[in-house]
Amino acid sequence: MKIIIAGAGEVGFHLAKLLSYESQEITLIDTNRESLSYADNHLDIKVLKGDATSISILKEAKVKSSDLVIAVTASETTNITVCVLAKQLGSKRTIARISNTEFITHKDEVGFTRFGIDELISPESLAASEIKLLLNQSAFNESYEFEDGALTMVSLSLARTAVFVGKTVKEAAQHFSEIHFVPIAIQRFGTQYTIIPRGDTQFKEGDTVVFITSTGGGEELCKMTGKTNTPIKDVMILGGSKIGYKTARDLTKKQFNIKLIENNKEIAYEIADELSKVLVINGDGRNVELLEEENISDMDAFISVTGNSETNIMSCLVAKSKGVRKTIALVENMDYFELSQSIGIDTLINKKLLAANNIFRYIRKGEVIAMTKLNNMNAELLEFKVKSDSKICNKQIKNVDFPRSAIVGGVIRDGEGLIALGDFTIQKDDYIVVCCLPTSIKRVEKLFL
Repeated sequence: MKIIIAGAGEVGFHLAKLLSYESQEITLIDTNRESLSYADNHLDIKVLKGDATSISILKEAKVKSSDLVIAVTASETTNITVCVLAKQLGSKRTIARISNTEFITHKDEVGFTRFGIDELISPESLAASEIKLLLNQSAFNESYEFEDGALTMVSLSLARTAVFVGKTVKEAAQHFSEIHFVPIAIQRFGTQYTIIPRGDTQFKEGDTVVFITSTGGGEELCKMTGKTNTPIKDVMILGGSKIGYKTARDLTKKQFNIKLIENNKEIAYEIADELSKVLVINGDGRNVELLEEENISDMDAFISVTGNSETNIMSCLVAKSKGVRKTIALVENMDYFELSQSIGIDTLINKKLLAANNIFRYIRKGEVIAMTKLNNMNAELLEFKVKSDSKICNKQIKNVDFPRSAIVGGVIRDGEGLIALGDFTIQKDDYIVVCCLPTSIKRVEKLFL
């Protein structure tokens, strides 16, 4: 695919980096020479200095023959303008990064597609949604919903006391008469090697295991692993950033009790005025005495979303030491993901990764409905819609030529999530969730063309 990215900031650079690994033809546009120079020196892409809202610059980038234009500059006005121009100049598909979530809420009513914007994304909104989901699935380190929760991906680390440590996947499945979960990826403790499990794959202590669950699967997993999916009610948020604000606003609507700490006095007063149900404290959240005064030990969850990754990590560690069950830290450095479990933080989230996941499904072949990369694992989760002429249609899973490095996690049929085993027959309009390593993605895509 020929892809043009407008904006060489953190999201744009990260997207260019990931897409260049996929052997896509990337052109990165920005007005900042330094950002472009860094990208040019570190990535196998074309860079173009200039204003992406300039028609001549877009033509120089060969926008007419582009398959996708992604506008992710810091200005949503610029991003919207770039997409409108790109579409009029012949680009097949456009995606704009926005910060005003009202645009997403009312996108059908406004009709953004009519004037050239195919998709709107907000990394901050995605992060806030991710946090809300993680609080609802408190026992797990990572979570992702398909079709409003018909199937859910969850991740957890196996303690020595977990029922199925030392057992194979097949032996573990025999504990239940009905299966509501299936393992789709395993990372051995202390390694960076991702395993796609089979029936004879053995679970080991310290494994990070990713499961797909249907209704009831989460409770079964908690029972077998000794985890407790305790309801979370009292939440402390450090940082009144866009993510902090959106998270506080959304959680109060769900009847959570929220305390938000913000160091900037003006921002703190603004949030207090706008979110009357949130207790806003103006102070330095790195101050342990302040956290203790605000009864951090009574909190069910602590979320740190300041603009500084190190502050977020350290404050979460303080929260953990005070007995807070669930800690979530916003980080910018992808390398920190490898450290999250070893240093004791439950979950790390990254805006760049969330935005990339949301965009990546548009470069996959077949009718990809949703896609996410697994945190700290070399694997992707893809949701495909089965068409009548798909090679996989009307076949039993065991008769499909799936590569060994891919596995069907589940099927959504008529809104119901199903854990599909080998004798399950796939039908037209089914939504299939597949986990695969990068080496098998192209073979899997061909099954759904």
